Order: sequence, then C-alpha cells, then structure tokens
Amino acid sequence: MRNSSMSVSRRWTALLLLFSAILITTEIAAAQSDTDSKNSRTPAGWGESPNIVLILSDDQAWTDFGFMGHPVIKTPHLDALARESYLYTDGYVTTSLCRPSLASLISGYYPHQHGITGNDPPRGTDRNKMLKHIDRMPKLPAMLGEKGYVSLQTGKWWEGAPARGGFTKGMTHGDVSRGGRHGDEGLKIGREGMKPIFDFLDANKGTPFYLWYAPFMPHTPHNPPQRLLQKYTSPDRPIELAKYYAMCEWFDETCGELIDGLSERGLRGNTLIVFVTDNGWIQKTPQTELPDGWRQPFAPRSKRSPNEAGLRTPIFFNWPGTISPGVSDAPVTALDVVPTMLAAAGLEKTAAMPGVNLFPDAEPRTDLEDRTLFGEIFAHDLVDIDRPSTSLLYRWCRDGQWKLILPEGDEEPVQLYDLSVDPHENENLADEKPELVENLTAQINAWWDGETDRLE
Repeated sequence: MRNSSMSVSRRWTALLLLFSAILITTEIAAAQSDTDSKNSRTPAGWGESPNIVLILSDDQAWTDFGFMGHPVIKTPHLDALARESYLYTDGYVTTSLCRPSLASLISGYYPHQHGITGNDPPRGTDRNKMLKHIDRMPKLPAMLGEKGYVSLQTGKWWEGAPARGGFTKGMTHGDVSRGGRHGDEGLKIGREGMKPIFDFLDANKGTPFYLWYAPFMPHTPHNPPQRLLQKYTSPDRPIELAKYYAMCEWFDETCGELIDGLSERGLRGNTLIVFVTDNGWIQKTPQTELPDGWRQPFAPRSKRSPNEAGLRTPIFFNWPGTISPGVSDAPVTALDVVPTMLAAAGLEKTAAMPGVNLFPDAEPRTDLEDRTLFGEIFAHDLVDIDRPSTSLLYRWCRDGQWKLILPEGDEEPVQLYDLSVDPHENENLADEKPELVENLTAQINAWWDGETDRLE
C-alpha cells in the first residue's frame, strides 16, 4: 500500500512539475511575445507610416557603381539592393554642390526657393547668420514627426544643430564656436562604424523612424583601408584614382552593414530605403587636362558644374513587398524624394514643393516623360546670404533627350546636348539648333528668371 501511495505521490509530483513547466514555458513565451510586439510593428502599407531610410553618397559620379555598369568599381551591396528596388537611372540633383543639394533633400525646394545656395558665407560674415534659412523652410523630419516619427541625423549636415532640421536626435553638434561646419562628430559614421545608428534603432523599437545616413564617403580624404586600396592599385592606374575607387567600395560596405542591421532587427519589410547622391565627381589625376589656376581635387565638368558628371545620379526606392523592382530611364529629380517619402507616410507635400510622388498607390508614375527638369548652379561662397540671384552661375534644364545649359554672363557659350547619343556632353549643338535653344531658354526663364529673389 505504501509503495502504491508513493507511486501515486510520484505521479502527482511529476504531473505538478510538468504543469509547472508548461505554465512557466507559457509565461516565458507570453513574455517573449509581448517583448516582440514592443520591438516591432504591424507591417505598414503605402501611406501607413513605414520606417524611412535615406542613403546619401557624397561626391560620387553617376557611373561609379556596379549596378550602373562601372567596369572596375565593386559595389556588391548596393548592386543587390538596386536589383530589389525600382531604379531611376536618369536622376538629377538640383545643384552640384553639397550644402544646397542636401537642403533640397530636406525641404523638397530648389535652392533659390529655400535660400541655401553655397557652402560658405561671404568673407567676414558670421557663419551663424546664414543658418537662418533652415528655420523657415519645411523640413521632412519635422513633418514626419507630426505623425509620430522619431528621426536620426548622421554624417554630413550643414545647418547647425540637427534639431533645427527637425531631427529628434543627431550626431552633429553644429556649434560654430566649436568648429561646427558641415557635420563635425557626425562625419565619423561609416568610417568609424555604425554603432550610433544601431543604438538608435534599438532604443526606438516599435516606433516609426526616419534615418538620414549621409556618410562623408567617398568624399575626401580618400584614405580607404589598405585591403581595399591594394585591390585597386595597379601599375597603369594613378594612385589618386585607385584611392577613389577604393573609397567607393568602402562606402558600399557601410551600406551593407546598414542593410544587415535592419534585417537582423526584422525591419526590412517595414522600411522604405531611398538612395541618391548629393553631387557628382570626376577624380583628378596627374594626367587630367586642367585650365590654368585649377586647384580643386576633382576634375572640371564634375562637382560644382552644370554637367552630367556633377548633377546626374541614380535614384532608387526599395520597399520589399510594396514597391516592385524595376528600371526606368525616365528623368527624375531629387526634388521628387521628399514628396514620395511624405506620401509613403500618408502625408501631403506643401503647395510650393515642385516635385511629385513617384509612386501613387505604390505604383510607378507613367507620366514622367512629359515634364522638363530644371536646376541651378551657384558660387561656392555666397555673395549675399538673402539673395540667391547674386551668386548664380548657371541655370539648366533637361527636356526629353535634350539638355540646355545657360551661363550667367557672356564669358561662356550656351551649351546644348543630345543626351541620347552624347551622355558625357562632348558635342555642343547650340549653334546647329537655334530654335531649340530659344524654346528651352524660354522654359528656363518661365521656371525662374535668375533675377527675382522670392524665398518660400
């Protein structure tokens, strides 16, 4: 009887232990489920507050990516992302200088609208005085913040403290008295790792976010890791070019780290990733033909010029399961980025934003061939911080296959190129097609006459 009682007792003990184990396991699973629910959100559709990541290359030509056909430069991570994206091969920034170009990517405005046209103030002018324009313009992070987004600035940023740009957090301090100019501490991102981004993602689980990833890459200093430099060094290649090529691949590696970090946190399917460059670049080498007095590290007809190597950029949009992969050669402008991001988040652009939502109802627009793109080039150093016209050097437009460049003043000729057969602008056809020049000039003047200063 005793043995029977002990057997029953053991069975009850075993059952109680099993029940306890099931209860504990259930509680742990419930707790884990609760944790997971706090760390993630229900997948968003178009207009339903996805996470948004803007990847910005700095000083890179439109040709200098594997997915754009470069024969030497390796960009495997961006190549893979581009294959999964809707890629516009003929994208354009509004201007080929970083500060005004970046301001357009925050505001959705042309430089002559937002008033930020050059990198530095007139000589003798307090730098703080030219930061005022960021306070007046619409700012994408602030607009998203009204819908509950948090935002992080990393990398290049010219407009003082990131909070002035609407960011809830930033790496840059922007204090002119402490050497703040174009990014200060923020310029460490990518070159010194990605930890600030991953810390931000981990601290804001379950909250929609906007990430500005604008590393100082492949921008000078061209000091790539030796392992990458060795890969591109060869007896028939100038070392300056090898360093630039290696910097392009180093930038690509950091993009891979970012994408992996999103994937590891289960965020990719709920995140819109947009890629664009701030302006182009042609690397100067000892063999480059230069005009007298040229002291820039880049070659002519690239950065700060109205030519394709300064203005053109691939632009792609990636959102798995929402935006279908594809490729288009329809010309688009970086001014389309802000309206598209706002639409993805269920917000409207302002009436003064000239760009368009490229994906109405998550489908690519079909009317892009019918519009003319415009842009402008200004002096690096401002003449007057409140009057864009005083620093204007060129205005330009692209209408279908044709591109017209109008210089200010009579020192340079008007330039007309047929980009369908001359993508590198080697043959100026302005003298052969005066009627077309007249028509495109009228379009440019109707867009902005280059003299009237009306800041939005």
